[in-house]
Amino acid sequence: MRLERRPHVPLHLVIIAPLIAIAVALILAGGLIAAAGVNPLSAYGEMLRGAFGSRLSVTEMLTRATPLILTGLAAAVAFRARLWNIGAEGQFFIGALVTAWIGHSLALPGPIGIPVLMAMGMAAGALLLAIPAYLRLRFSVDEVVTTLLLNFIVILFVGMMVEGPLRDPLAFGWPSSVPVDGDFRLPDLVPRTRLHIGFLFAIAAAGVVWLVLARTVFGAETRAAGLNATAAAFAGISLPRTLMGVALLSGALAGLAGSVEVLGVTAGVTTTMSPGFGYAGIVVAMLAALHPAGVVAAAIFVATVFVGADAMSRASGVPSFIADVIVALCLLTMLVALMFTTYRIQR
Repeated sequence: MRLERRPHVPLHLVIIAPLIAIAVALILAGGLIAAAGVNPLSAYGEMLRGAFGSRLSVTEMLTRATPLILTGLAAAVAFRARLWNIGAEGQFFIGALVTAWIGHSLALPGPIGIPVLMAMGMAAGALLLAIPAYLRLRFSVDEVVTTLLLNFIVILFVGMMVEGPLRDPLAFGWPSSVPVDGDFRLPDLVPRTRLHIGFLFAIAAAGVVWLVLARTVFGAETRAAGLNATAAAFAGISLPRTLMGVALLSGALAGLAGSVEVLGVTAGVTTTMSPGFGYAGIVVAMLAALHPAGVVAAAIFVATVFVGADAMSRASGVPSFIADVIVALCLLTMLVALMFTTYRIQR
């Protein structure tokens, strides 16, 4: 037997593959839940109730999904061009730090200052990813290594800043940055909840990314670079320009995620403000098969797992770390599903 690339991937396989991958991951995780002495079906029922059982739980789930949509888009854009951006976590933090830093003393009205701060966060994330992209183009340095290591450098830098020059004197000893001015906080989408209009910005960003990738020359060049870089160069596409453009767009989306989180939820920056949004964005992108529309659905699924796992842990005693196991299993099963979507077995 051998694997043969499919000449055309049927649409039904593209839709069914993520669903099968998620189902297999939940079955495998169910075995671990059963080993802990809990009925997997009742545990998953508690997870769903924890994410959808009340107005508060639904809004908390959507609040968690907001940065996941943006980091998922960042990964999807980069991976489509075979630019392996593993650094969305660092780009998230640098976007958040720049937003809090500038937003603390920015002398602009709120309606003008909010987009300015978002633009500054996007610029910070884009510039951070431009460094590994330049190293790849100029010196053939593997961007997987450079983007991953930059995550730790940025988080250490953020820790230095919140413990030093940007430390909030009113934080009662808690290492937190100075907060953004109250005029720059994003309005609530649902009153008396943490859900803010940044969720709508994330949905809009998914639409814009889809339009850019599907309806522009840059999008066509990005797809060509990802499918076959040699053929794309032979057709006259400038690979350095395309990859740098992809890097700037991907980094800007991850930086926007950090900016929106500060403006909508945390107000300031701490080294623990992200439970791994950048890394989870990779899973979101893979579950969505790198499609911007699928990123929204995948982000909501991952947010459901994370928020629902806390409620499941309280109700059944299963450690909430099972959420990380489920998300990791989803990534592994999705990789297998993508292989069988792209290739078929021939005898």
